[in-house]
Amino acid sequence: MAKTIVVKQVGSPIRRPAIQRQTLIGLGLNKMNRTRELEDTPAVRGMVAKVSHMVEIIEEKG
Repeated sequence: MAKTIVVKQVGSPIRRPAIQRQTLIGLGLNKMNRTRELEDTPAVRGMVAKVSHMVEIIEEKG
């Protein structure tokens, strides 16, 4: 079974650069308090790091 992480959006993309908004959409997040379970890959970790001020990792599975 692949490792996964659960990511929750805790910050608003309002008044943020467009690239950060696009990163949130790429992660499947676009509304406050929405969560997604994503595969734990270097690409996903990099996206989370890029918008770390707007998301938090709730749980790591696997």
